[in-house]
Amino acid sequence: MPDTKNVVIVGAGMVGLATAWHLQERGVEVTILDRRGVAAGASWGNAGWLTPAMAMPLADPSLWAYGPQAMLDPDAALSVPFRLDTALWGFVARFMSHATPGAWQRAMAALTPIDRMALEAYDELEAGGVHATSYPSRWVIGFEREKESVPFVHELRNVAKAGQEVRLSRLPDGVRVPHLSPKVRSIWSLEGQRYIEPGPYVEALATSVSARGAKVVTDAQVTAVRPVAGGAEVVVQGHDTLRADAVVVATGAWLPDLVRPLGVRTRVQAGRGYSFSVPVEGSPIDHPVYFPARRVACTPYQGRLRVAGTMEFRGPDEPFQPGRVRAIVRSVRDLFEGVDLDTRVDEWVGSRPVTPDGLPLVGRTAAPGVYVAGGHGMWGIVLGPATGRALAEQMTTGRTPPEIAPFDPLR
Repeated sequence: MPDTKNVVIVGAGMVGLATAWHLQERGVEVTILDRRGVAAGASWGNAGWLTPAMAMPLADPSLWAYGPQAMLDPDAALSVPFRLDTALWGFVARFMSHATPGAWQRAMAALTPIDRMALEAYDELEAGGVHATSYPSRWVIGFEREKESVPFVHELRNVAKAGQEVRLSRLPDGVRVPHLSPKVRSIWSLEGQRYIEPGPYVEALATSVSARGAKVVTDAQVTAVRPVAGGAEVVVQGHDTLRADAVVVATGAWLPDLVRPLGVRTRVQAGRGYSFSVPVEGSPIDHPVYFPARRVACTPYQGRLRVAGTMEFRGPDEPFQPGRVRAIVRSVRDLFEGVDLDTRVDEWVGSRPVTPDGLPLVGRTAAPGVYVAGGHGMWGIVLGPATGRALAEQMTTGRTPPEIAPFDPLR
């Protein structure tokens, strides 16, 4: 829609706000609506990893071995509740159908172009007046046994084959990393990646968007988005209906509520992640730590260590499950030294929007003037700014940038 002059964006997370920022760069007036507030969903408590080298399809062939074991282990990182829910189990079946080498390689090829733009897109935000910082850092990746590293190293080598730079190396035997216990015997280093403190970063992005003239409305429960002559309208509970030249739906795990009537049939399932922050004795840990075999990601956060994990397939609004936090603690307790896992603050659950094929949904819906931006799974933070830039280009020029062409919401 090249004559787009004003846009309503539904969703004030990283993806929605980055889209708003880039539309403003193109002279578009923006209004942003959110039912709770800025960064109120998955954008707040995640690990904050800007790791394009690890932004890969979630469904990989190892799930065929790991998945059935996880179903029987209450502490497993993958969690699916045992209950009669045909929609949920239908999603799980479709998700598993993509856990093949061929499907993984096709999805990785589709993700690589936007992965390669990810860090540059952060540079653009920060150079353009967003007062927040992305921190370059090495990643320390630990395994108890050498054989556990084989699947992870294999995956990253395949990421490199797909066209990304992957600077992964193994530390020599006997090299100790502070705060890792002697049980962590195989230690690797990944360079060239970054991290952020996600909640503060997204809030800084919202501040920048507001300072440039956008209206951010919270406590705005959107109940419908539909096309009208000359654009689209947004129905908001308790508010006047809004009209605009175009609307972007960027509501994360809640996307289906608004976009299924608009021709978007790809299921989006909430893949809930949990996190908390803990103190560290002595010098703080100043780099991310990842335990792939335990599926636990740790990041420096405001002088503490944020510990994140779990892929829990439940409804996005279901209650917090304290057992998931306890499972994360049990899984890494023997891998750390000097990390107080019992003094936890900011216990959190957030719903990440997962698609069966591992690809986001970005672009036009079947309704004229209505676009969708979401379905990034675990990679909404790292890919959000690049997604916003590409979608803003599509909306203002009518051309679909090649990096989002594979993410057609009508596929």
